[in-house]
Order: sequence, then C-alpha cells, then structure tokens
Amino acid sequence: MMHPIDRRTFIRRTVQTAIAAAAGGLPVLDLLSMPVQAGQAPPLAVRKGRDIPFLVRETINALGGVENFVKQGDVVVVKPNIGWDRTVELAANTHPEVVKTLVQLCLEAGAKQVRIFDRTCNDERRCYMQSGIRPALEAIRSDRVSIEYIDRRSFKELAIKGGRAFDRWEFYLPVIEADRLINVPIAKHHSISRLTLGMKNLMGVIGGNRGRLHHDIAESLSDIASVIHSDLTVVDATRILTANGPQGGRLQDVRKLDTLIASPDIVAADAYAATLFGLSPTQVPTVVAAARRGLGVMDLNQVRMV
Repeated sequence: MMHPIDRRTFIRRTVQTAIAAAAGGLPVLDLLSMPVQAGQAPPLAVRKGRDIPFLVRETINALGGVENFVKQGDVVVVKPNIGWDRTVELAANTHPEVVKTLVQLCLEAGAKQVRIFDRTCNDERRCYMQSGIRPALEAIRSDRVSIEYIDRRSFKELAIKGGRAFDRWEFYLPVIEADRLINVPIAKHHSISRLTLGMKNLMGVIGGNRGRLHHDIAESLSDIASVIHSDLTVVDATRILTANGPQGGRLQDVRKLDTLIASPDIVAADAYAATLFGLSPTQVPTVVAAARRGLGVMDLNQVRMV
C-alpha cells in the first residue's frame, strides 16, 4: 500500500531527482504534477499578549502544538526577516524573542537540527547582531541550533514549469532539502508590494537579482511560493511598520500590537495580517495573485479560526 506524502516531501524529492537527472541541462520543477491537499478550511490562530514567549507558545498550541509541524529527527529551517541593520524597536526585522521561542519549540519537538538564516539587504553580520536575533539564539546554547550566513555556493538554478512571472530562478537548496520550513516574517509596509508578509519573506531564500522580481511582484512572489512551500507561517505583529517600509528607521512609523498570527496556509496568514493595516486582503496584490493560483485561501470567511 502506498502512503501519501506531503507536498514539501514531494518538492524535495522532485528537486533532488531533477538535479540528479539534469545531465548538464537545467533541472525542471514541474509544479503542475504536485499533489493537491483536500479542500478543507485551513486553521488560523491569532493571539494577543505582551509576554512574547508565552504568546508564541499559546499561538502554536492553538494549532495543535508544534508537533503538528515538526517531527522527531527533522531538519528544520526557521526563516525570519533579518534583512536590515536596524534595532528591535524599529520593527524592520522579526522580533528576536519570537524567533528564539519558535526555535526552542522545534528543539522540544525533537528536531535534529534547526537552521536559521536570511539573505540580508544590509551587511549580514550587522543585521544578525543589530536585530538581536543572533544574541537571542546564542543564548539557547544548543549544538542543534545553527545560525548561518547564506552560502552563495548553495543556490541552484531551476526551471519552473508553470511559472508565470519567470520560468527559472536560483533557489537556496538548504531550504528545499530541509524537512520543514517555518516562515517567520514581520508585518510591514512595503513601498512596492504594499505590504511585506509571509510570501515576501521568501525572497530571503532565493538568489539572483531580486530587483527583477519587482517588475511583477505579485506573480513573482507566487512563483516563489509555489516552489518554497512553508509548512507553517508565523507573522510577527508584536509591532508593525506602518510606513517607509521595508527598511523603516523612524519610531513614529511603528505601532505596537502585541499580536501573533499563525497558519499552515501562507495566503490565509498574509490575508489576515493585511487587516491589521486597515486593508482588505483583496487590496494586497500578492495575496490576490497567490489565491488565484490556488496557493492558499484569501477569503477569511473560509478559514477556521482556532
């Protein structure tokens, strides 16, 4: 009897097979043949609270606990936004306590290794320190936690069958090869995509000239989200950047909300996050494009609040 495999396992096996079989050609990732999940209302957890470690645990527990997403022996990538040389209070990067608590939960679930990295916009060493994320993770003191800079040699160009904005791009193999991906963006204004949330955060695990994606940002991010599947998206809205994003730099642009959003459906998580800015999900082009592609649920009446 054949047992069904989850979509992430399918992606990883497909990429590994494609690379092995390419024989000098460009590996092709066939998005059209991926297994489709049954049409059930995705769960969405939203919680508020000032104690961030407790808030993270409460939110993940509402989804059935981290064990629903991380299994014993898994290699897990936790992908925060660490893109900017900004301190915590300026809300340009994911809050370090959100990242730290998620990593601790992964360890408690028996993860073999938890890897944390981002392709930063500013100097990576300054970003990792100024964001507070490196010091927070080093405080865990576990040899199963790996705080890494992006290795430029580990990008692999893949042809994307079914891509709309582009038909090939460089993807970061450690993400595809991991057992699980937990996507942890901060909710921010963005001058081009209107908002930067879960799908936009995936730009931190691709190579190439990322500026090209901004010519058709909605379809570009949908192409990326079709390949890099997030098993869990946790949107940090403990404080949000309401203007001058994505880099920010002014405290008057920051609003403290003490809120966390989590869902296995990246589109649903992004759709709800849009409402924190007074926007309908239909006003965020990246959310609309992804929903049209069948990458998730945009209509919040069709999600299951837990």
